[in-house]
Amino acid sequence: MVIAACSPATTRPDFKPFPQALTAVVTAPPERVVPVVDSLVEALGVRVRRVSVVDGYLETDWYDTETKRSFGDRQDVPDLRRTVKLRCWADPYVPGETTVTVEVAYRPRVDPSRIERDLEVVPPDSTPGRELARRLLDEVKTRVGTPTATTP
Repeated sequence: MVIAACSPATTRPDFKPFPQALTAVVTAPPERVVPVVDSLVEALGVRVRRVSVVDGYLETDWYDTETKRSFGDRQDVPDLRRTVKLRCWADPYVPGETTVTVEVAYRPRVDPSRIERDLEVVPPDSTPGRELARRLLDEVKTRVGTPTATTP
């Protein structure tokens, strides 16, 4: 019975975030963090493609940082350089705290013969996509709080 209750299905992708992804520890459990991230992403005008509180994961559609429009995977994106996808992982850290990882990626080219992730790269720091990810993580930290350092 226990085995029947467990499912290997997950909404998380089978890859880890890029090492350049932004990370912070916040003072809330993952099941509280994901809805906050979801509402913040939608408030920014970015269309959410996939979200799961149980899996601690959120992924957006492709988002043009100049025109502020979202595009599905198979739609033609007007400018690959300025169109990004956000992904957020919320992982338990210690009881009551979560490690939040926000990744932003873009595709410098499209190649239907390769999987999407193989074509993705992290945009440079000075781009609107990186700023969008930074703003999102900063707002998450503001909304749910960050641990305070204690001195012995």
